[in-house]
Amino acid sequence: MQIAETIEETRRIVKEWRKEGLSVGLVPTMGYLHDGHKSLIVRAAGENDRVVVSDFVNPTQFGVNEDLDSYPRDMERDAAVCEEAGAALIFHPSPEEMYFPDHCTFVDMESLTKGLCGKTRPTHFRGVCTVVSKLFHIVAPDRAYFGQKDAQQLAVIRRMARDLDFDIEIVGCPIVREADGLAMSSRNTYLDGKERQAALILSQALARGEEMAKAGEKDAAKIKAAMEEKIRTEPLAKIDYVEIVDADTMESLDTVAGRPLAAIAVYIGKTRLIDNTLL
Repeated sequence: MQIAETIEETRRIVKEWRKEGLSVGLVPTMGYLHDGHKSLIVRAAGENDRVVVSDFVNPTQFGVNEDLDSYPRDMERDAAVCEEAGAALIFHPSPEEMYFPDHCTFVDMESLTKGLCGKTRPTHFRGVCTVVSKLFHIVAPDRAYFGQKDAQQLAVIRRMARDLDFDIEIVGCPIVREADGLAMSSRNTYLDGKERQAALILSQALARGEEMAKAGEKDAAKIKAAMEEKIRTEPLAKIDYVEIVDADTMESLDTVAGRPLAAIAVYIGKTRLIDNTLL
């Protein structure tokens, strides 16, 4: 496995693979890899001849007073995970490599980014779209892999690829959870013992929504209210949002139909966690 820190070197390596007729998969990450990321790399390695993992904490998707400086980083650990999972190349650029000092070009999106995480993090998806479009241009993969845990991000990337005619297959992969149901996230490392236990309220609230939907409840407001009620039983939890939306358009639903997605964001102490499930 190779590690490249520059755009030029990454492009050179990928072009050599292309000359050999090899297919390429891309797994974009912000590093501090866990088993959720590993599952994306393993799948990509099973569906492509070579896999590139980008390992880059992207500053443009963090807002003011968010956790850019404290976001966990461990390149040595990441490299071990990537090699074990079957990656051929890690692209590990610096912010200076990815963004010129006077850069002023961004990729933005309307509609899909107005609600959910986009409502409380108004610049977040502009940063996501910008860095992912840059990665698409740098690596030019056949397929790119994203986790369902970031459901809004997955929908946004799919729409961006469609709207901007990226010739790349966007592959969504299932959420990977701890044994007790907590969705894996690099930010779980922020939680102390009590907060880690309290964080289970996210998956428990989603389970309540699933149970209601399976029992035939079609009123989205009733399901949302039940999930909110469950979350409020945990003293350390503060709701950012609880929504039921169309999984493709991210538009709010009044009736559970089509591809309904229950999506939640909850602060456990100072740590903001997200989770979701298709009803």
